[in-house]
Amino acid sequence: MLEKGKFYGVGVGPGDPELITVKAVKILKEVEVIIAPHTEKKIESTALSIVRPYIGPDTTVLELVFPMIFDKRDLAGAYEKNTSTIKSLLDEGNNVAFLTLGDPMLYSTYIHIYRLLEQTGLSIETIPGVTSFCAAASRAGFPLADGNEVLSIVPATNDDKKLENILRNSDNLVLMKVYKNHRQVVAQLVESGFSENAVMISRCGLDGEEIIYNLNDIEERKPDYLTTVLAKKGMKRL
Repeated sequence: MLEKGKFYGVGVGPGDPELITVKAVKILKEVEVIIAPHTEKKIESTALSIVRPYIGPDTTVLELVFPMIFDKRDLAGAYEKNTSTIKSLLDEGNNVAFLTLGDPMLYSTYIHIYRLLEQTGLSIETIPGVTSFCAAASRAGFPLADGNEVLSIVPATNDDKKLENILRNSDNLVLMKVYKNHRQVVAQLVESGFSENAVMISRCGLDGEEIIYNLNDIEERKPDYLTTVLAKKGMKRL
């Protein structure tokens, strides 16, 4: 009986190829297949571009499309279709690595695939990665939290009321997915007392990286998809 392969969720870090873990590199060199998720746009997956130096010549790279849509039924269909493809590869005895930016267990496509495959009884291992906001904080010299301070990690796509409540009860913020409604987010940061100490980092560790400390400058720009805002309440940046 053919032994089934093992599925790995591999965090590749925020962008700098040197920030990928030793364990992740080891797995990428050993597996038979690497799955690189990407959107409908005909450009190479960012995660795949990060790990290119670590992929062996005999490794199969398969780019699967995960559409950027909000219809839950269509999205679920895409997850199920791609999971079926991955399961077939595993059933054939291939060890498969699924790439994800940052960490696999934080706002990632991998989470949905993991949940579906977990039900099959197949062997799964998740390899953690450096998160984008940890890398951004280091690049910007911006401590995320100290002492008993509360740090909130928040998708900026939350509705106004929910975001308002989070801002009221947090000392420090990581705001992700600010590319859609950044002007609204900036206004709420100002109103909630975060305006004196905030920084926006786009494409951390990648070509075109940009760090902006002035909220007024943030408001006038259209942020890249890979953009994070870090903010601290009631403390002026030195």
